[in-house]
Amino acid sequence: MMLNEETTVPDAALPVEEFKAHLRLGSGFGNDTVQDAVLVSFLRAAVAAIEARTGKALIEHDFSLSVSSLATTDAVAFPVAPVTAVHTVTFVDRAGAETSVAGDTYWLERDSHRPRLRSVGHSLPQIPAAGTMRVSFTAGFGAVWSDIPADLAQAVMLLAAHYYEFRNETALSEGCMPFGVTSLIERYRPIRLGGGAR
Repeated sequence: MMLNEETTVPDAALPVEEFKAHLRLGSGFGNDTVQDAVLVSFLRAAVAAIEARTGKALIEHDFSLSVSSLATTDAVAFPVAPVTAVHTVTFVDRAGAETSVAGDTYWLERDSHRPRLRSVGHSLPQIPAAGTMRVSFTAGFGAVWSDIPADLAQAVMLLAAHYYEFRNETALSEGCMPFGVTSLIERYRPIRLGGGAR
């Protein structure tokens, strides 16, 4: 299984002004945007860390998932949630030839932890020998920052502020995720039952 991000979250979708307020940075000096690029980098790092710990995409963007075998014949589990749309399903054979799968043969089973691509019939089409199934989809809570649940948004702010505060430190003890952040994201961490297959 291989997951690729096909698009990135634009800088405009990140809460730079809210982060400045959270850090209580001064304003009114005529060059308030001088640190924006640095603040964006800390926000992106915090978002990436929260997404990695929770298995959730915070702001909507596009992904592609490639699998070479199916754990079950009638479903493919997505490694990220929430999935909001499945765009295409394509089979790629060992020579690189692509075959599109008709959209009326599968459907999206929405789930807060483990969404799945499900077959309309008894099973999904068989993946070609030495080939892959590629699924193009969109995942995320929404297109703008306000769509993210408040506790996850607060966790990002706290973690980005932690990164900002300790930006010159290299000791592991200062670089670990603070307890306040881990407690905020705990309920979003994926539930792993039966290896996640079902």
